[in-house]
Amino acid sequence: MILTKNHMVVQGDGVLGDEISDVFATNSNGQVLFYAVINSKSSQEDVFQLVGISMVKCEMVAYNTSMVAYAQLFLRRSVLSGGGSTPSKHATPKTWVNMVNDFQNGALSTRLGIPYIDGIDAVHGHSAAYGATIFLHNSGLGVTRDPLLIKKIGAATALEVRANGIQYTFAPCIAVCGDPRWGRCYESYSEDPEIVRLMTKIISSLQGEITDDSEKGARFVSGQQKIAACAKHYVGDGETHLGENTGNTMISSKKMFGIHMPAYNDSVIKGVATIMTSYSSWSGVKMHANRKLVTGYLKNKLKFKGFVISDWQGIDSITDPPHANYIYSILAGINAGIDMVMVPLNYTEFIDGLTYLVKNKFIPMTL
Repeated sequence: MILTKNHMVVQGDGVLGDEISDVFATNSNGQVLFYAVINSKSSQEDVFQLVGISMVKCEMVAYNTSMVAYAQLFLRRSVLSGGGSTPSKHATPKTWVNMVNDFQNGALSTRLGIPYIDGIDAVHGHSAAYGATIFLHNSGLGVTRDPLLIKKIGAATALEVRANGIQYTFAPCIAVCGDPRWGRCYESYSEDPEIVRLMTKIISSLQGEITDDSEKGARFVSGQQKIAACAKHYVGDGETHLGENTGNTMISSKKMFGIHMPAYNDSVIKGVATIMTSYSSWSGVKMHANRKLVTGYLKNKLKFKGFVISDWQGIDSITDPPHANYIYSILAGINAGIDMVMVPLNYTEFIDGLTYLVKNKFIPMTL
């Protein structure tokens, strides 16, 4: 899972000494665990340090210098700003940028010097930022049937997010709302899968237009005014039984692959950098633990080469009640093919659990 004989994968885009090369790599089965390559001279100690680097995404709950020092201690390389998480009330763009730079400097000052990535829920504009432009929810945008408008919105959102120093948004939501009783139907562009597919054009304006010579599944983010996108929530979250949020989607394979999957294929073709798994289940199997759909279909069939991220505390929900057997949840989620786990608070528990599972060979070094 973490390395083969000659390479480990880590997230980063810089070069430091002879340990790190500038690569966004995957293992032989397409699982992206980290985003740069450590050469064969690296120690096993490095491997277990890297467990804390990019497989865990933690929330920026309160920003201060002691938190940056804490980030250095635990080698965190991914931070999320959850709903309402800001550096300060009415923070200016300069304050946001200073926060991101402080975290980045903390990451770069560690021995391996691997950069971090900052993600935020800019799902209808950069809504966490004071004074940013707010756009309609997806249901309102879907009724326009206007791909040019959606591309302008994506470009504006990317510009405002990047102006605050952030490189990654957890958008777009490409759920097809198959049951109006679902309380989050407003997050869906439409009940019509063709309209949802049309609206995936926002990915190209968030990330930039993928080049004609790119292979299918390649990640593509172009320039300093663009950000990485995240197609979510994979898959079938809009048609759970009786519209229950995070519930069980009880539909046929024909309906799943004919209605809910096409927008993901379109997203992969457009070079979407990340895809987020859903809290929901399909026929009783939690999507966060569904290796058949995450690794078998998304990575192997659709050739997705970006990284799969969990939802907020998503692996916790693999068990009922949530977090009832966290070691099992880590095991099931990683073996399903999740590359980055969103652990907003108790990330040390995740790091300790994953390290234990790798050391004791419950999770293999290659999947």
